[in-house]
Amino acid sequence: MQSHDRQMPIMEHLIELRNRLTWAVLALFITFGACYYFVEDIYGFLVRPLAEIMGPDRRMIYTALTEVFFTYVKVSFFAACFVSAPVFLGQFWAFVAPGLYKNERSAFMPFLFATPILFLMGGALVYYLIMPLAWKFFLSFEQAGGAANLAIQLEAKVGEYLSLVMKLIFAFGLCFQLPVLLTLMARAGIVTADGLARRRKYAIVIAFGFAAVLTPPDLISQIGLGIPIIILYEISIIMARISERKRAKATDDEDDEDDEAESDEDEAQTATGTTVATSGDSVDAQAEAAASYDDGQSSLTRSSDDDSDGPKLSGPSNNDDGEDDFNNAR
Repeated sequence: MQSHDRQMPIMEHLIELRNRLTWAVLALFITFGACYYFVEDIYGFLVRPLAEIMGPDRRMIYTALTEVFFTYVKVSFFAACFVSAPVFLGQFWAFVAPGLYKNERSAFMPFLFATPILFLMGGALVYYLIMPLAWKFFLSFEQAGGAANLAIQLEAKVGEYLSLVMKLIFAFGLCFQLPVLLTLMARAGIVTADGLARRRKYAIVIAFGFAAVLTPPDLISQIGLGIPIIILYEISIIMARISERKRAKATDDEDDEDDEAESDEDEAQTATGTTVATSGDSVDAQAEAAASYDDGQSSLTRSSDDDSDGPKLSGPSNNDDGEDDFNNAR
């Protein structure tokens, strides 16, 4: 917490968190209602890559009475989460920012804007590039019927298609957050650019394994997700190096300021002619400082004794006992 900020007790922090979450959830419900009103247009946008390949004479089916309704609800909620993400991030930043220093705020602010932009870039990549290639690959297994065999034709279900599309968009958007995550870890000192560069071969294996889990079992989707992850990993190494250079420069500036402060203090001590023994001084220097201090104390004592040599008033001394006081009185 900054020194000029007011310290808040734990209950006020919890109340503040409740208010921020209330606004975020309220924004989610409002956007959900708006998205459900335009759900057919949103679903048509998600189906367009498949519809352009299949043609206008093809159709999609549903086999359960409630399948289309719940599909529309999922589409609306998915779109509402994406639209209300800036509101959620803004409320999160409003709750966290008062507890950060000015340099920390300036360091985290770019990542707050980069997170939704990178997610949007990942979703655009899978929508405009990966999905058309993948759908062409899957539709290539269709066969026309003949005298010796039956026709193989795709009858895509509404709910299954939506689940696949949302899975791909979420996977690509999540993987595009890799530069943000690794750069923040580098700023915190958890990872280093050299360490990331040395583990590049392991990162390549993990990237393609992660792509194989999140994408359908086809090479187009796996390669389309694995290669961007590797590119983002290399970008993360560059960002980590830049972060390390900035942190090293800031540390050098702080050291220079400390050295200047120490030199100013030494000059001030030299000008006043005082000697202060510190823990960093040698044993001889500390002994000389102690001796000079003792000489000063003894000189002060002698001067006070000399001043006390003047005439003194007669009278009973503090050291006399009761009997001497009685004799003096007689």
